Amino acid sequence: MYQLYYYPGNANLAPHILLEEIGADYELLLVDRTKNEQKGPAYLRLNPTGRIPVLVDGDLVLYESAAICLHLADRHAAAGLAPALGSSERAQFYKWLMYLTNTVQAELLLYFYPERLTDDAAAAAQVKAHAERRTGEMLDLIEAALAASAGPFLLGAAYRAVDPYLLMLCRWTRFMQHPARARPQLARFLDTIMARPATQRAFAAEGIGAPFY
Repeated sequence: MYQLYYYPGNANLAPHILLEEIGADYELLLVDRTKNEQKGPAYLRLNPTGRIPVLVDGDLVLYESAAICLHLADRHAAAGLAPALGSSERAQFYKWLMYLTNTVQAELLLYFYPERLTDDAAAAAQVKAHAERRTGEMLDLIEAALAASAGPFLLGAAYRAVDPYLLMLCRWTRFMQHPARARPQLARFLDTIMARPATQRAFAAEGIGAPFY
């Protein structure tokens, strides 16, 4: 049985949705950020970065959300959460997952935690504003990719592990002036992913209420 350490709506959401899609046995273990438990010694033994999530798979202890998603896709290949190895679609899958985690997610962290870059409140506000603008430009790029896609998902007709990852990041923009849902293709995409029973089960298990995104 897997164990997924989580906090509602954090970067665990994409792996959590995948666990539901796969139908795997798993246990959710809350890491209470309101008590700073992610910085406590017990959790740091699992993840020395002090970030959520962690997936425990037998003797394997894995952190970094994108790595967890790739691991689950590979461990459960029959679920079709990643294209075939060596295929051009697999290359596109890698491209989008890396873009989401290394570019969009990294920019969103600047938006949420601008004080990590400066001790000056005015400078922090400026960092936040610039991060929101740059995030918008990234969402515009994804909007264009969805418009050119042959199907309802990011890679086309097949649902892949990148899709809940994109949902997770789009959800984090919900209080921006121009959130992801304000773009027509992304709005359609988000509605499609949210309608999946696995997504709904994961949201319910984490106690996530509206607005979902």
